Order: sequence, then structure tokens, then C-alpha cells
Amino acid sequence: MSSNAASEVNSVFISSKLDPNAIIITEVDVIFIYDAETASNLPATKSAWYANKRQFTSDAGDKMELVNIFIPQGFDSEMASLPARRADALKVVVYAYHDDSKAAARDITDTANVLIEIDPFGIRVSSRD
Repeated sequence: MSSNAASEVNSVFISSKLDPNAIIITEVDVIFIYDAETASNLPATKSAWYANKRQFTSDAGDKMELVNIFIPQGFDSEMASLPARRADALKVVVYAYHDDSKAAARDITDTANVLIEIDPFGIRVSSRD
């Protein structure tokens, strides 16, 4: 990760493929990180992120911005509202509460139009291009 790297992320679209009759809501966190030290200190797993999210975001201060989205199951899609300075982020990652406890953050830094699909097995991250 070079210090002059910039995020390509322009849009994040989330789609739940789970049964709309299930009464489950999935939390998805899209994290924009503006400094290398904060990026290197990201928790290794989804469980570690959600267990320490409050402390991590507090410690990071303005070196990161968190976009927190709740998606009801079967909900067709959600276009996330992204930070104004998103293009300045050195790294952009996604954690989803529905994912496997040992799942690592998904790096979406180089993806302009991100598609996050929630299915019975976790999440899939790809490009909408």
C-alpha cells in the first residue's frame, strides 16, 4: 500500500439473497481508512472487528470513517451513502456480521462500483461493472 494510493470506491450496493420471511437483519460495515498505521491495525477477523469496533473507531478518530448499514433479509438492494472524502482513503474494507466468524475483511479499495451479496453462506464481494 503506497502512501499516494487513493480509493476507487464510488458506490456500494448491497443485496440480500436470504429468505425474505426470515426475521434477520445483517449489519454491514464499510470502513474508509485514511492512514497507514490505522490500516495496519485493522482486526484480522469479523469477530475481532465486531468485538472491538467501538474502541477501534474511537482510537482511529478522523483517520477512518465507518459506513454502517443494516439490511433486512430478502431486501433487494441498498445503495450506501459514502463519505465525501472517500477518494482520499488509503484502504477501504468491508466486514459483515452475517459472515463466518473467522472471515477477514474484504478489501474493496480498487473496486469502483462494489456489489455486496448476502447469502446463506456469508457475503460475496464483487464489482458491478
